[in-house]
Amino acid sequence: MLTDQIFIKEVKDSIEKNLKNLEFTLQIKVKEYAERLRKSNNDFLAERAKDIEDVFGRVMNVVLNYKPFNIEDIPDGSVIVARNMKTSDTMILSKRKIAGLALTEGGISSHVAILAKSYGIPAVMGLDNITSHIHQDDEVIVDGVLGQVIINPDNATRSEYQIRITAEARYDEKLKKFKNLKATTEDGTEFNLYANIGTPEEAELALEEGADGIGLFRTEFLFMNALQKQKDEGSNTPFGSSVSEEIQFEAYKHVLEVMGNRPVTIRTLDAGGDKLVRMDEIPNLTEKNPLMGLRAIRLSMFYPKVFRTQLRALYRASVYGNLRIMIPLITDVSQVETALGIARGVRESLRSEGIPINENVPIGVMIETAAAAICSDCLAPHSAFFSLGTNDLTQYTIGIDRENPAVAPLYNEFHLAVLRMIELTIRNAKKADIPISVCGEMAGRKESAIILAGMGIRNLSMTAKQIPIIKETLSQFTIQELENISSRSLY
Repeated sequence: MLTDQIFIKEVKDSIEKNLKNLEFTLQIKVKEYAERLRKSNNDFLAERAKDIEDVFGRVMNVVLNYKPFNIEDIPDGSVIVARNMKTSDTMILSKRKIAGLALTEGGISSHVAILAKSYGIPAVMGLDNITSHIHQDDEVIVDGVLGQVIINPDNATRSEYQIRITAEARYDEKLKKFKNLKATTEDGTEFNLYANIGTPEEAELALEEGADGIGLFRTEFLFMNALQKQKDEGSNTPFGSSVSEEIQFEAYKHVLEVMGNRPVTIRTLDAGGDKLVRMDEIPNLTEKNPLMGLRAIRLSMFYPKVFRTQLRALYRASVYGNLRIMIPLITDVSQVETALGIARGVRESLRSEGIPINENVPIGVMIETAAAAICSDCLAPHSAFFSLGTNDLTQYTIGIDRENPAVAPLYNEFHLAVLRMIELTIRNAKKADIPISVCGEMAGRKESAIILAGMGIRNLSMTAKQIPIIKETLSQFTIQELENISSRSLY
Protein backbone atom coordinates (compact mmCIF):
# COMPACT_ATOMS: atom_id res chain seq x y z
CA MET A 1 0.00 0.00 0.00
CA LEU A 2 2.93 2.36 0.63
CA THR A 3 3.87 2.02 -3.04
CA ASP A 4 0.29 2.03 -4.34
CA GLN A 5 -0.04 5.14 -6.52
CA ILE A 6 -3.85 5.26 -6.12
CA PHE A 7 -3.58 5.20 -2.32
CA ILE A 8 -0.81 7.84 -2.35
CA LYS A 9 -2.86 10.08 -4.66
CA GLU A 10 -5.91 9.75 -2.39
CA VAL A 11 -3.82 10.85 0.60
CA LYS A 12 -2.33 13.82 -1.29
CA ASP A 13 -5.71 14.91 -2.68
CA SER A 14 -7.26 14.74 0.80
CA ILE A 15 -4.48 16.89 2.28
CA GLU A 16 -4.90 19.53 -0.44
CA LYS A 17 -8.70 19.53 -0.18
CA ASN A 18 -9.15 19.47 3.61
CA LEU A 19 -5.92 21.21 4.67
CA LYS A 20 -5.30 18.60 7.35
CA ASN A 21 -1.83 17.29 8.18
CA LEU A 22 -0.39 13.96 7.01
CA GLU A 23 -0.91 12.16 10.32
CA PHE A 24 -4.61 13.01 10.49
CA THR A 25 -5.19 12.26 6.80
CA LEU A 26 -3.38 8.93 6.94
CA GLN A 27 -5.41 7.87 9.96
CA ILE A 28 -8.70 8.71 8.20
CA LYS A 29 -7.71 6.94 4.97
CA VAL A 30 -6.58 3.77 6.74
CA LYS A 31 -9.83 3.72 8.69
CA GLU A 32 -11.78 4.01 5.40
CA TYR A 33 -9.90 1.11 3.82
CA ALA A 34 -10.29 -1.07 6.91
CA GLU A 35 -14.04 -0.37 7.05
CA ARG A 36 -14.45 -1.34 3.39
CA LEU A 37 -12.85 -4.71 4.11
CA ARG A 38 -14.98 -5.27 7.20
CA LYS A 39 -18.14 -4.62 5.17
CA SER A 40 -17.08 -6.90 2.32
CA ASN A 41 -19.10 -9.91 3.61
CA ASN A 42 -15.90 -11.94 3.22
CA ASP A 43 -14.40 -13.32 6.43
CA PHE A 44 -10.90 -13.49 4.98
CA LEU A 45 -10.96 -9.87 3.79
CA ALA A 46 -12.53 -8.74 7.08
CA GLU A 47 -9.58 -10.27 8.97
CA ARG A 48 -7.16 -8.31 6.73
CA ALA A 49 -8.64 -5.07 8.12
CA LYS A 50 -6.72 -5.80 11.33
CA ASP A 51 -3.54 -6.34 9.32
CA ILE A 52 -3.88 -2.94 7.64
CA GLU A 53 -4.45 -1.20 10.98
CA ASP A 54 -1.50 -3.03 12.53
CA VAL A 55 0.90 -2.17 9.69
CA PHE A 56 -0.18 1.46 9.46
CA GLY A 57 0.09 1.75 13.23
CA ARG A 58 3.80 1.09 12.68
CA VAL A 59 3.91 3.60 9.81
CA MET A 60 2.33 6.19 12.11
CA ASN A 61 5.03 5.50 14.71
CA VAL A 62 7.64 6.38 12.08
CA VAL A 63 5.77 9.52 10.97
CA LEU A 64 5.45 10.71 14.58
CA ASN A 65 8.99 9.57 15.51
CA TYR A 66 7.45 7.47 18.27
CA LYS A 67 9.58 4.56 19.46
CA PRO A 68 7.43 1.79 20.96
CA PHE A 69 8.39 -0.17 24.05
CA ASN A 70 11.32 -2.51 23.33
CA ILE A 71 12.29 -5.43 25.54
CA GLU A 72 15.96 -5.06 24.64
CA ASP A 73 16.03 -1.48 25.99
CA ILE A 74 15.25 -2.55 29.56
CA PRO A 75 18.38 -2.65 31.76
CA ASP A 76 18.94 -5.75 33.90
CA GLY A 77 17.81 -5.24 37.48
CA SER A 78 14.84 -3.05 36.54
CA VAL A 79 11.40 -3.07 38.10
CA ILE A 80 8.56 -2.96 35.57
CA VAL A 81 5.72 -0.65 36.62
CA ALA A 82 2.60 -0.80 34.44
CA ARG A 83 -1.18 -0.87 34.39
CA ASN A 84 -1.09 -4.47 33.17
CA MET A 85 0.90 -7.03 31.21
CA LYS A 86 -0.68 -9.28 28.64
CA THR A 87 0.30 -12.93 28.95
CA SER A 88 2.23 -12.57 25.68
CA ASP A 89 4.19 -9.63 27.15
CA THR A 90 5.60 -11.88 29.86
CA MET A 91 8.21 -13.28 27.46
CA ILE A 92 10.30 -10.39 28.78
CA LEU A 93 10.55 -12.20 32.12
CA SER A 94 12.64 -14.94 30.55
CA LYS A 95 14.67 -12.62 28.29
CA ARG A 96 15.83 -10.00 30.83
CA LYS A 97 16.87 -10.08 34.48
CA ILE A 98 13.82 -8.29 35.84
CA ALA A 99 14.01 -7.43 39.55
CA GLY A 100 10.27 -7.01 40.19
CA LEU A 101 6.79 -6.25 38.87
CA ALA A 102 4.34 -3.64 40.17
CA LEU A 103 1.02 -3.73 38.30
CA THR A 104 -2.38 -2.12 38.67
CA GLU A 105 -4.28 -5.11 37.26
CA GLY A 106 -4.16 -8.82 38.11
CA GLY A 107 -4.17 -10.95 41.24
CA ILE A 108 -1.96 -13.52 42.97
CA SER A 109 -3.33 -16.30 40.77
CA SER A 110 -3.20 -14.38 37.48
CA HIS A 111 -1.05 -15.87 34.74
CA VAL A 112 1.43 -12.99 35.00
CA ALA A 113 1.86 -13.67 38.72
CA ILE A 114 2.32 -17.40 38.08
CA LEU A 115 4.99 -16.79 35.45
CA ALA A 116 6.77 -14.24 37.64
CA LYS A 117 6.94 -16.86 40.39
CA SER A 118 8.39 -19.36 37.90
CA TYR A 119 11.29 -17.01 37.28
CA GLY A 120 11.69 -16.04 40.94
CA ILE A 121 10.56 -12.44 40.33
CA PRO A 122 8.76 -10.61 43.18
CA ALA A 123 5.42 -9.25 41.96
CA VAL A 124 2.68 -7.14 43.51
CA MET A 125 -0.67 -6.78 41.73
CA GLY A 126 -3.79 -4.70 42.24
CA LEU A 127 -1.92 -1.44 42.97
CA ASP A 128 -4.36 1.37 42.23
CA ASN A 129 -2.98 3.86 39.71
CA ILE A 130 0.61 2.80 40.48
CA THR A 131 2.02 4.30 37.26
CA SER A 132 1.23 7.83 38.46
CA HIS A 133 3.19 7.32 41.68
CA ILE A 134 6.42 5.83 40.31
CA HIS A 135 8.64 7.50 37.73
CA GLN A 136 11.59 6.49 35.61
CA ASP A 137 14.79 6.05 37.69
CA ASP A 138 12.98 5.95 41.06
CA GLU A 139 14.44 3.39 43.46
CA VAL A 140 11.77 0.80 44.25
CA ILE A 141 11.44 -2.12 46.65
CA VAL A 142 8.92 -4.77 45.57
CA ASP A 143 7.91 -6.93 48.54
CA GLY A 144 6.13 -9.93 47.06
CA VAL A 145 5.66 -11.49 50.51
CA LEU A 146 3.80 -8.62 52.17
CA GLY A 147 2.34 -7.37 48.88
CA GLN A 148 3.67 -3.83 49.05
CA VAL A 149 5.83 -1.49 46.98
CA ILE A 150 8.09 1.10 48.62
CA ILE A 151 9.18 4.08 46.51
CA ASN A 152 12.58 5.72 47.14
CA PRO A 153 13.13 4.04 50.54
CA ASP A 154 15.11 5.76 53.29
CA ASN A 155 18.32 4.26 54.66
CA ALA A 156 16.61 2.49 57.55
CA THR A 157 14.11 0.77 55.24
CA ARG A 158 16.86 -0.15 52.81
CA SER A 159 18.87 -1.71 55.64
CA GLU A 160 15.83 -3.61 56.94
CA TYR A 161 15.26 -5.17 53.52
CA GLN A 162 18.92 -6.00 53.10
CA ILE A 163 18.69 -7.98 56.35
CA ARG A 164 15.61 -9.80 54.99
CA ILE A 165 17.39 -10.58 51.71
CA THR A 166 20.35 -12.00 53.64
CA ALA A 167 18.02 -14.13 55.80
CA GLU A 168 16.26 -15.43 52.68
CA ALA A 169 19.62 -16.34 51.15
CA ARG A 170 20.43 -18.39 54.29
CA TYR A 171 17.05 -20.14 54.02
CA ASP A 172 17.74 -20.94 50.36
CA GLU A 173 21.06 -22.46 51.41
CA LYS A 174 19.27 -24.61 53.98
CA LEU A 175 16.83 -25.84 51.32
CA LYS A 176 19.61 -27.13 49.06
CA LYS A 177 19.81 -30.40 50.99
CA PHE A 178 16.16 -31.15 50.06
CA LYS A 179 16.74 -30.87 46.31
CA ASN A 180 18.14 -34.38 45.99
CA LEU A 181 15.87 -35.97 48.61
CA LYS A 182 12.54 -37.68 48.03
CA ALA A 183 9.61 -35.72 49.44
CA THR A 184 8.41 -37.57 52.57
CA THR A 185 6.51 -36.84 55.73
CA GLU A 186 8.18 -37.21 59.11
CA ASP A 187 6.87 -40.77 59.34
CA GLY A 188 7.90 -41.79 55.82
CA THR A 189 4.87 -41.27 53.52
CA GLU A 190 6.27 -40.45 50.08
CA PHE A 191 5.11 -37.78 47.63
CA ASN A 192 5.94 -37.00 44.01
CA LEU A 193 6.73 -33.33 43.44
CA TYR A 194 6.63 -32.28 39.81
CA ALA A 195 7.42 -28.99 38.07
CA ASN A 196 5.13 -26.71 36.06
CA ILE A 197 6.95 -25.25 33.05
CA GLY A 198 6.10 -22.94 30.16
CA THR A 199 9.19 -23.32 27.98
CA PRO A 200 11.42 -26.29 27.07
CA GLU A 201 14.41 -24.58 28.69
CA GLU A 202 12.73 -24.71 32.11
CA ALA A 203 13.12 -28.52 32.16
CA GLU A 204 16.77 -28.10 33.19
CA LEU A 205 15.73 -25.79 36.04
CA ALA A 206 13.20 -28.40 37.17
CA LEU A 207 15.94 -31.02 37.45
CA GLU A 208 18.19 -28.62 39.37
CA GLU A 209 15.41 -28.06 41.92
CA GLY A 210 14.87 -31.82 42.42
CA ALA A 211 11.66 -32.38 40.44
CA ASP A 212 10.38 -35.94 40.07
CA GLY A 213 9.17 -35.02 36.58
CA ILE A 214 7.07 -32.42 34.77
CA GLY A 215 3.48 -32.23 35.99
CA LEU A 216 2.39 -29.50 33.58
CA PHE A 217 3.99 -28.20 30.40
CA ARG A 218 1.89 -25.18 29.35
CA THR A 219 2.23 -25.39 25.57
CA GLU A 220 0.44 -22.08 24.92
CA PHE A 221 3.65 -20.26 25.88
CA LEU A 222 5.60 -22.38 23.38
CA PHE A 223 3.11 -21.19 20.75
CA MET A 224 3.38 -17.56 21.85
CA ASN A 225 7.19 -17.62 21.74
CA ALA A 226 7.28 -19.26 18.31
CA LEU A 227 4.76 -16.80 16.87
CA GLN A 228 6.60 -13.82 18.39
CA LYS A 229 9.82 -15.07 16.81
CA GLN A 230 8.09 -15.23 13.41
CA LYS A 231 6.86 -11.68 13.92
CA ASP A 232 10.34 -10.46 14.93
CA GLU A 233 11.80 -12.12 11.83
CA GLY A 234 9.38 -10.29 9.55
CA SER A 235 6.43 -12.64 9.18
CA ASN A 236 4.02 -11.53 6.46
CA THR A 237 1.18 -11.57 8.98
CA PRO A 238 1.08 -9.42 12.12
CA PHE A 239 0.79 -12.42 14.43
CA GLY A 240 2.65 -15.27 12.66
CA SER A 241 1.26 -17.91 10.34
CA SER A 242 1.29 -21.09 12.46
CA VAL A 243 3.44 -23.18 14.80
CA SER A 244 4.72 -26.08 12.74
CA GLU A 245 4.68 -29.72 13.72
CA GLU A 246 8.48 -29.72 13.53
CA ILE A 247 8.91 -26.80 15.96
CA GLN A 248 6.59 -28.50 18.43
CA PHE A 249 8.22 -31.91 17.99
CA GLU A 250 11.70 -30.51 18.76
CA ALA A 251 10.40 -28.74 21.89
CA TYR A 252 8.60 -31.80 23.27
CA LYS A 253 11.53 -34.07 22.41
CA HIS A 254 13.91 -31.74 24.26
CA VAL A 255 11.88 -31.83 27.48
CA LEU A 256 11.42 -35.61 27.33
CA GLU A 257 15.14 -36.22 26.76
CA VAL A 258 16.13 -33.87 29.59
CA MET A 259 13.78 -35.63 32.02
CA GLY A 260 14.85 -39.17 31.01
CA ASN A 261 12.55 -41.77 32.59
CA ARG A 262 10.75 -39.20 34.73
CA PRO A 263 7.11 -38.59 33.67
CA VAL A 264 6.41 -35.52 31.54
CA THR A 265 2.79 -34.33 31.36
CA ILE A 266 2.21 -32.04 28.39
CA ARG A 267 -1.06 -30.12 28.25
CA THR A 268 -2.60 -29.61 24.83
CA LEU A 269 -3.07 -26.01 23.75
CA ASP A 270 -4.92 -24.04 26.43
CA ALA A 271 -5.45 -20.92 24.33
CA GLY A 272 -8.32 -18.45 24.50
CA GLY A 273 -9.61 -16.51 27.46
CA ASP A 274 -6.73 -14.33 28.65
CA LYS A 275 -4.11 -16.40 26.75
CA LEU A 276 -4.40 -15.23 23.17
CA VAL A 277 -2.55 -17.27 20.56
CA ARG A 278 -2.94 -15.30 17.36
CA MET A 279 -2.12 -17.05 14.10
CA ASP A 280 -3.70 -17.61 10.70
CA GLU A 281 -5.12 -21.00 11.75
CA ILE A 282 -6.90 -19.45 14.75
CA PRO A 283 -8.66 -16.19 13.77
CA ASN A 284 -8.66 -13.36 16.28
CA LEU A 285 -11.83 -13.99 18.26
CA THR A 286 -13.89 -11.23 19.83
CA GLU A 287 -15.97 -12.57 22.72
CA LYS A 288 -18.00 -10.78 25.35
CA ASN A 289 -16.95 -13.27 28.02
CA PRO A 290 -13.79 -15.03 26.78
CA LEU A 291 -13.18 -17.02 29.98
CA MET A 292 -16.52 -18.71 29.35
CA GLY A 293 -16.00 -18.89 25.61
CA LEU A 294 -13.96 -20.67 22.97
CA ARG A 295 -10.87 -21.69 24.90
CA ALA A 296 -8.76 -24.78 25.67
CA ILE A 297 -10.29 -28.05 24.38
CA ARG A 298 -13.25 -26.14 22.93
CA LEU A 299 -10.88 -24.15 20.72
CA SER A 300 -9.02 -27.33 19.75
CA MET A 301 -12.28 -28.99 18.70
CA PHE A 302 -13.31 -25.87 16.75
CA TYR A 303 -9.96 -25.82 14.91
CA PRO A 304 -9.09 -29.53 14.73
CA LYS A 305 -6.17 -28.99 12.34
CA VAL A 306 -4.23 -27.23 15.12
CA PHE A 307 -5.13 -30.04 17.55
CA ARG A 308 -4.07 -32.80 15.14
CA THR A 309 -0.76 -31.07 14.39
CA GLN A 310 -0.01 -30.87 18.10
CA LEU A 311 -0.94 -34.51 18.68
CA ARG A 312 1.28 -35.59 15.76
CA ALA A 313 4.22 -33.73 17.31
CA LEU A 314 3.48 -35.22 20.73
CA TYR A 315 3.26 -38.81 19.47
CA ARG A 316 6.41 -38.41 17.40
CA ALA A 317 8.24 -37.19 20.51
CA SER A 318 6.75 -39.94 22.71
CA VAL A 319 9.55 -42.41 21.89
CA TYR A 320 12.11 -40.13 23.57
CA GLY A 321 10.79 -40.33 27.12
CA ASN A 322 7.90 -40.93 29.50
CA LEU A 323 5.11 -38.83 27.96
CA ARG A 324 1.61 -38.20 29.29
CA ILE A 325 -0.92 -36.04 27.41
CA MET A 326 -3.40 -33.86 29.31
CA ILE A 327 -6.59 -32.29 27.93
CA PRO A 328 -7.62 -28.93 29.49
CA LEU A 329 -11.04 -27.57 30.50
CA ILE A 330 -13.01 -30.77 30.09
CA THR A 331 -16.66 -30.39 31.12
CA ASP A 332 -18.30 -33.42 29.48
CA VAL A 333 -17.56 -37.06 28.68
CA SER A 334 -18.26 -36.44 24.98
CA GLN A 335 -15.28 -34.06 24.81
CA VAL A 336 -12.96 -36.77 26.13
CA GLU A 337 -14.38 -39.33 23.70
CA THR A 338 -13.90 -36.94 20.77
CA ALA A 339 -10.33 -36.12 21.83
CA LEU A 340 -9.51 -39.81 22.22
CA GLY A 341 -10.99 -40.47 18.77
CA ILE A 342 -8.83 -37.75 17.18
CA ALA A 343 -5.76 -39.13 18.99
CA ARG A 344 -6.55 -42.60 17.68
CA GLY A 345 -6.74 -41.24 14.13
CA VAL A 346 -3.41 -39.46 14.55
CA ARG A 347 -1.75 -42.67 15.76
CA GLU A 348 -3.12 -44.60 12.77
CA SER A 349 -1.87 -41.91 10.37
CA LEU A 350 1.63 -41.93 11.87
CA ARG A 351 1.74 -45.73 11.77
CA SER A 352 0.80 -45.71 8.09
CA GLU A 353 3.68 -43.30 7.44
CA GLY A 354 6.09 -45.64 9.20
CA ILE A 355 6.85 -43.12 11.97
CA PRO A 356 7.73 -44.74 15.33
CA ILE A 357 5.50 -43.78 18.26
CA ASN A 358 4.61 -45.00 21.74
CA GLU A 359 1.15 -46.52 21.27
CA ASN A 360 0.34 -46.44 24.99
CA VAL A 361 0.76 -42.79 25.95
CA PRO A 362 -1.68 -42.12 28.84
CA ILE A 363 -4.24 -39.41 28.07
CA GLY A 364 -5.74 -37.71 31.11
CA VAL A 365 -7.94 -34.72 31.79
CA MET A 366 -7.81 -31.57 33.86
CA ILE A 367 -10.49 -31.13 36.47
CA GLU A 368 -10.89 -27.35 36.60
CA THR A 369 -14.62 -26.73 36.51
CA ALA A 370 -17.45 -27.62 38.86
CA ALA A 371 -18.98 -29.70 36.04
CA ALA A 372 -15.84 -31.83 35.76
CA ALA A 373 -15.53 -32.28 39.52
CA ILE A 374 -19.18 -33.25 40.04
CA CYS A 375 -19.08 -35.62 37.05
CA SER A 376 -15.59 -36.95 37.80
CA ASP A 377 -17.05 -40.42 38.41
CA CYS A 378 -18.29 -40.38 34.79
CA LEU A 379 -15.02 -38.99 33.42
CA ALA A 380 -12.79 -41.46 35.26
CA PRO A 381 -13.50 -44.53 33.04
CA HIS A 382 -12.37 -42.51 30.00
CA SER A 383 -9.28 -40.93 31.62
CA ALA A 384 -5.87 -42.39 32.35
CA PHE A 385 -5.40 -39.81 35.12
CA PHE A 386 -6.83 -36.65 36.67
CA SER A 387 -5.02 -33.39 37.29
CA LEU A 388 -6.75 -30.75 39.40
CA GLY A 389 -6.29 -27.26 37.96
CA THR A 390 -7.15 -25.40 41.15
CA ASN A 391 -6.71 -21.89 39.71
CA ASP A 392 -9.61 -22.21 37.26
CA LEU A 393 -11.53 -24.55 39.55
CA THR A 394 -11.57 -21.81 42.18
CA GLN A 395 -12.59 -18.98 39.86
CA TYR A 396 -15.30 -21.00 38.12
CA THR A 397 -16.68 -22.50 41.35
CA ILE A 398 -17.04 -19.25 43.27
CA GLY A 399 -17.49 -16.95 40.24
CA ILE A 400 -14.38 -14.82 40.74
CA ASP A 401 -12.28 -13.55 37.82
CA ARG A 402 -8.74 -14.08 39.11
CA GLU A 403 -7.39 -11.39 36.74
CA ASN A 404 -9.72 -8.70 38.14
CA PRO A 405 -8.16 -6.69 41.00
CA ALA A 406 -11.57 -5.37 42.13
CA VAL A 407 -12.64 -8.86 43.23
CA ALA A 408 -9.18 -10.33 43.91
CA PRO A 409 -9.71 -10.29 47.72
CA LEU A 410 -12.69 -12.67 47.23
CA TYR A 411 -10.57 -15.25 45.40
CA ASN A 412 -10.22 -18.00 47.99
CA GLU A 413 -8.81 -21.46 47.25
CA PHE A 414 -9.84 -22.54 50.78
CA HIS A 415 -13.51 -21.81 50.11
CA LEU A 416 -15.48 -24.80 51.40
CA ALA A 417 -17.07 -25.34 47.98
CA VAL A 418 -13.64 -25.58 46.32
CA LEU A 419 -12.28 -27.98 48.94
CA ARG A 420 -15.36 -30.19 48.63
CA MET A 421 -14.97 -30.27 44.83
CA ILE A 422 -11.38 -31.41 45.33
CA GLU A 423 -12.41 -34.02 47.91
CA LEU A 424 -15.10 -35.43 45.59
CA THR A 425 -12.64 -35.70 42.70
CA ILE A 426 -10.05 -37.46 44.89
CA ARG A 427 -12.71 -39.93 46.03
CA ASN A 428 -13.81 -40.70 42.46
CA ALA A 429 -10.23 -41.09 41.22
CA LYS A 430 -9.55 -43.53 44.03
CA LYS A 431 -12.69 -45.56 43.19
CA ALA A 432 -11.58 -45.79 39.55
CA ASP A 433 -7.99 -46.55 40.59
CA ILE A 434 -6.47 -43.77 38.46
CA PRO A 435 -3.68 -41.39 39.55
CA ILE A 436 -4.60 -37.85 40.59
CA SER A 437 -2.39 -34.81 40.99
CA VAL A 438 -2.75 -31.08 41.60
CA CYS A 439 -1.03 -28.69 39.19
CA GLY A 440 -2.64 -25.41 40.28
CA GLU A 441 -1.02 -22.79 42.50
CA MET A 442 -2.38 -24.54 45.62
CA ALA A 443 0.23 -27.27 45.14
CA GLY A 444 3.14 -24.86 45.59
CA ARG A 445 1.98 -22.93 48.65
CA LYS A 446 2.93 -24.27 52.07
CA GLU A 447 -0.47 -23.86 53.74
CA SER A 448 -2.46 -25.33 50.85
CA ALA A 449 0.01 -28.17 50.12
CA ILE A 450 -0.52 -29.28 53.74
CA ILE A 451 -4.30 -29.37 53.23
CA LEU A 452 -4.02 -31.27 49.93
CA ALA A 453 -1.62 -33.81 51.41
CA GLY A 454 -4.02 -34.45 54.27
CA MET A 455 -6.86 -34.95 51.77
CA GLY A 456 -4.96 -37.78 50.10
CA ILE A 457 -3.09 -36.06 47.26
CA ARG A 458 0.34 -37.66 46.75
CA ASN A 459 1.30 -35.91 43.48
CA LEU A 460 1.85 -32.16 43.53
CA SER A 461 3.06 -30.01 40.63
CA MET A 462 4.35 -26.46 41.09
CA THR A 463 6.85 -23.88 39.90
CA ALA A 464 10.30 -25.46 40.15
CA LYS A 465 11.59 -23.05 42.79
CA GLN A 466 8.84 -24.14 45.21
CA ILE A 467 9.82 -27.82 45.15
CA PRO A 468 12.51 -27.71 47.89
CA ILE A 469 10.22 -25.52 50.03
CA ILE A 470 7.34 -28.01 49.85
CA LYS A 471 9.72 -30.92 50.53
CA GLU A 472 10.89 -29.18 53.70
CA THR A 473 7.29 -28.37 54.70
CA LEU A 474 6.04 -31.96 54.33
CA SER A 475 9.02 -33.31 56.29
CA GLN A 476 7.80 -31.47 59.40
CA PHE A 477 4.52 -33.43 59.74
CA THR A 478 3.31 -36.99 60.15
CA ILE A 479 0.59 -38.11 57.77
CA GLN A 480 -1.89 -38.26 60.67
CA GLU A 481 -1.16 -34.63 61.54
CA LEU A 482 -1.77 -33.61 57.91
CA GLU A 483 -5.07 -35.51 57.84
CA ASN A 484 -6.19 -33.82 61.07
CA ILE A 485 -5.44 -30.38 59.65
CA SER A 486 -7.38 -31.14 56.44
CA SER A 487 -10.41 -32.52 58.25
CA ARG A 488 -10.76 -29.24 60.16
CA SER A 489 -10.82 -27.34 56.83
CA LEU A 490 -13.53 -29.53 55.28
CA TYR A 491 -16.11 -29.62 58.02
